[in-house]
Amino acid sequence: MSKVKITDTILRDAHQSQAATRMRLDEMLPACETLDKIGFFSLECWGGATFDSCLRFLNEDPWDRLRELRKALPNTKLQMLLRGQNILGYKHYADDTVDYFVKKSIENGIDIVRIFDALNDLRNMEVAVKATKEYGGTAEIAMSYTISPVHTEEYFVNLAKQIVDMGADLICIKDMANLLLPYPAYSLVKKLKESVDVPIVVHTHNTTGTGAMTYLKAIEAGADVVDTALSPLGGGTAQPVTESLVATLAGTEYDTGLDLHLLTQAAELFRPAAERLEEEGWRDVKRVLSTDVNTLRYQVPGGMLSNLIGQLNQAGKIDQFEAVLEEVPRVREDFGYPPLVTPTSQIVGTQAVMNVITGERYKMVPNESKALLRGEYGRLPAPVNKDVQKKILGDEEPMVDRPADHIAPQLEGFRKDIAPYIIQEEDVLSYASFPQVAKKFFEDRQARMLKGDPTDYNPENGTMAI
Repeated sequence: MSKVKITDTILRDAHQSQAATRMRLDEMLPACETLDKIGFFSLECWGGATFDSCLRFLNEDPWDRLRELRKALPNTKLQMLLRGQNILGYKHYADDTVDYFVKKSIENGIDIVRIFDALNDLRNMEVAVKATKEYGGTAEIAMSYTISPVHTEEYFVNLAKQIVDMGADLICIKDMANLLLPYPAYSLVKKLKESVDVPIVVHTHNTTGTGAMTYLKAIEAGADVVDTALSPLGGGTAQPVTESLVATLAGTEYDTGLDLHLLTQAAELFRPAAERLEEEGWRDVKRVLSTDVNTLRYQVPGGMLSNLIGQLNQAGKIDQFEAVLEEVPRVREDFGYPPLVTPTSQIVGTQAVMNVITGERYKMVPNESKALLRGEYGRLPAPVNKDVQKKILGDEEPMVDRPADHIAPQLEGFRKDIAPYIIQEEDVLSYASFPQVAKKFFEDRQARMLKGDPTDYNPENGTMAI
């Protein structure tokens, strides 16, 4: 048995899961020299919500963040999370935009691209995988793990075989809601190791309190890499704690070989950031470190629970919370059992809220629910409820081909839209991902460059009003 390798998520998923992705670059850089000595398989540092948070809340250029981390971590592979054809957003993009985003991500420092699709529709990942391979990156293709009558062990083994045929360098079991329990994890990893000849990565959280146990059983079954998070932001809604797992495996046949002393040193360098995030209210320790068994009961991820509570509070219907939780699985079944991960978790959750607060199922239907049933997000895992489909879509026939085939090339249009603001090619991709947020960021950046007020900037000629 080879040593188990560790991907640490402290620079991305850990603070995304616990603190709304609010850690700043200046809080990361002091720890990088120590992190770079440890010998991680990789450090997940980019993608997911980091891009949006940098532009919208932290006044950071996400591309600058990546370049700075690349310089500060010369000996460690950097990893990002990419939502396939969605890139980092919530809608599909044209193939030219996906290709260029991957190209620029790798050019700016990313080594490993973890690519997933909310529906496990491989058609939504093929362009990103091809681009990753073409531009010299490592393609780690993720299976969004969930439980349903169709999401059996056989389903995931067959999916893994197709993923290998796509050219995956690694396969990740992406358990975003901490639904993968220890013994099912052992069985699934064992079957995967018997069926495919690429390394198996396991990603989970500790929301239900089972994450560390799941990792132990997965490792015993042959998992090659697991995702953990250093202790200041580890555990709970984030990944199981790095130091704890390394200490547990030390001296065994699964020994990671990582230096616990160095890990402790690195962890201490993140404690000021964790304390700031707690003091400012971004990290609610009581919430993010509590054990939430509702996830096991209703398969509702922690982030989705927060959204449901927010929607019900806004509607003055928080007393209907339990009813909404019970409605979520019913909507999910009606919609063909999509895994509950962005964006499908938001779609199913919002529809469940509307069904409950209106007192009539599917009386109000958001556009996103219609789009899901139309096939605009991809192929649903199972047949949908025909009566529900008829009520929502009428006689409209869902699309059966690849959704992105309906999207014309976009890059040149994005480039034209923001031509006055561009100071680097990557700006086009920032704008493509989050148009309004990026444009505001560019205006503020131009104003700072010209040492003036953002409201005085004239994008037509690149000057400030006098």
